[in-house]
Amino acid sequence: MSEDIAIPEDDGFSAELIEHARKTFAGPVSFLKSAPALEHLPAPVVPEVAFAGRSNVGKSSLLNALTGRNGLARTSNTPGRTQELNFFDVGAPLAFRLVDMPGYGFAKAPKDVVKKWRFLVNDFLRGRDTLKRALVLIDSRHGIKDVDRDILEMLDKAAVSYRLVLTKADKVKATELADVMDSVAAEARKRPAAHPDILATSSEGGMGIAELRAAVLEAVG
Repeated sequence: MSEDIAIPEDDGFSAELIEHARKTFAGPVSFLKSAPALEHLPAPVVPEVAFAGRSNVGKSSLLNALTGRNGLARTSNTPGRTQELNFFDVGAPLAFRLVDMPGYGFAKAPKDVVKKWRFLVNDFLRGRDTLKRALVLIDSRHGIKDVDRDILEMLDKAAVSYRLVLTKADKVKATELADVMDSVAAEARKRPAAHPDILATSSEGGMGIAELRAAVLEAVG
């Protein structure tokens, strides 16, 4: 782990929004259900924000950090284990939902599993009117890979607004993190559905978590 951690730049979130987001996620957050197929989706009654990322990018750890609950999202050392859409209710009364999308890029998965993933994710992205934004997680140590570009293409074609979020930012030096952020931002600017600003986060150190919470609230309006 690097001790040379960069401080995220101002992402344009007001102090009021950051505090509102903190209070929101300090309130009720609970697992609703897993949906292995579209017929199992919950009713589209509130805004949703989906989290997408390569297997082992740290998605479950980031969701746990975001909500301040260590066991909310299951973590696994087995890539491709979870091939379901997992829904979490936020707020009481219910304000919005988080959607944990199944990880992608699992090299050892059977072809039928990969095919099922593509159908499930693509149909969900294209047909979910309540989906306000996707947050696509990118490992700070590796930057955007071709498997990431596949999901970005899907989001662009589905016209789903998305934002790129760097994970494990505490694992690289500040100069390396700045370079990755620049390259990721440059790619985001070329894509029609991408938000231009990049967030850098660390589940372990808490870096960028307050801003990520604000980004979720901003997305759901």
